[in-house]
Amino acid sequence: MTSIADEARLAVGNMVDFAGSLVAPTLRLGVTGLSRSGKTVFITALVHNLIQGGRLPVFDAYAQGRLANAHLQPQPDDTVPRFDYEAHVEALIGEERRWPRSTRRVSELRVTLAYESATFWGRTVGPGLLNLDIVDYPGEWLLDLPLLSQSYAEWSAKTVAQSRNPPRDVPAAPWHERLKTLDPEADQDEAAARDAADRFTAYLRACRDERLSLSALPPGRFLMPGDLEGSPALTFSPLDISAQTRIRRGSLAAMMERRFEAYKSVVVKPFFRDHFARLDRQIVLVDALQALNAGPSAIADLEQALSEILACFRPGRTSWLSRILSRRIDRIVFAATKADHLHHRSHDRLEAILARIVETAAKRAAFAGAKTDTVALASVRATREATVAHGREQLDCIVGTPEKGQRIGADTFDGQEEIAIFPGDLPADPDSVFEHPESIFEVPESVSEDEARAYRFVRFRPPPLQRTAEGVALSLPHIRLDRTLQFLLGDRLT
Repeated sequence: MTSIADEARLAVGNMVDFAGSLVAPTLRLGVTGLSRSGKTVFITALVHNLIQGGRLPVFDAYAQGRLANAHLQPQPDDTVPRFDYEAHVEALIGEERRWPRSTRRVSELRVTLAYESATFWGRTVGPGLLNLDIVDYPGEWLLDLPLLSQSYAEWSAKTVAQSRNPPRDVPAAPWHERLKTLDPEADQDEAAARDAADRFTAYLRACRDERLSLSALPPGRFLMPGDLEGSPALTFSPLDISAQTRIRRGSLAAMMERRFEAYKSVVVKPFFRDHFARLDRQIVLVDALQALNAGPSAIADLEQALSEILACFRPGRTSWLSRILSRRIDRIVFAATKADHLHHRSHDRLEAILARIVETAAKRAAFAGAKTDTVALASVRATREATVAHGREQLDCIVGTPEKGQRIGADTFDGQEEIAIFPGDLPADPDSVFEHPESIFEVPESVSEDEARAYRFVRFRPPPLQRTAEGVALSLPHIRLDRTLQFLLGDRLT
């Protein structure tokens, strides 16, 4: 995906990073995931728990009292927007208690950790410092990286063929109707290119809707255009051509091809070179529950998307030489988010399902020398568990406050009232989620499938921040954030 010149620039950048880390060691952590997977909430909760002192019993440096303090520092990259931690914390714990806005661009935040070494030699040297640079970026942008190795004709043939298969064929119908009227060999036409691009973008948006919850939807910037909205680099579409098509100069196909190549040069390559290729550790957040609710097609599509994303990583063991010449990601966490929407009895099953989805990619990373982990995670726990009588049965439920204005059946919630929900149990066999859409969640006979399904799309408000008897605010509650921190950072704080 990179040229010799690109690799040379990467090596120079790595040498600059390495020289800076000789004064204070630095770990660059990439945080990614597809839309609505919880990237912003994860980073906010991670930093809040480190700074405020959270409940982190599995995070050794904190549990053993060796983490002296954590504080924010100016980020090292002056050209990258800062992750707006303060605004996101205020959204979560302020009077409104709402979820912060999702990731729309690359952002960065530096947290400096002061700690005491766990080894005798380390303690004699003195307190240790670790700069944790957190790089937040949309997972959709990772789906663009495979485009670097494809020609326009190859991408067009693959994308059009994929869009003809269920369930993509229905939302793709208006775009397909337009493609029938376009002659790739005709002279270039700006109006035709813009209309085709608009219909193609509408198709991608429809596929992302929670009713389908599809994931493999490149180009990523079509759904998150930012400051490139309306530019020629985002005004193109696949055409109905074969992968071997020879494109005539001056034709509509040549116009689309030129813009496709511009997209790769202006959007994809700089992202890979300036951000992605400089990471040391990576967490991939996955909203597996949304795909499970949508059925086997969404799950299979998520598996494909994650496989394509992870194929772009540079996994491997880290050494001082590799940090200078060719950076490698040596630890990867796959995290199934929103675990608080399930009873804890299903958490192990959620982990097993995600492990099955990322199985091929995880094996590839492990073969290259990287360590991987799979975890069911709730960065901020919005529910609690309770047992509720339902007829003659006692059901293990979750209790939370739905967001204001949500409707479930005939009920509209005011954002203040708590409700108890029986979420159902995930199946014990991970392979079954690819086969039987009607039986993904197991429910007792006393609970109808329609009743159970109606509550699986509930959006809960963030919880009120608990306080001690003295009135001191506690950190944001979570599920397995400490285990995630231990895997990603524990070895660097010994």
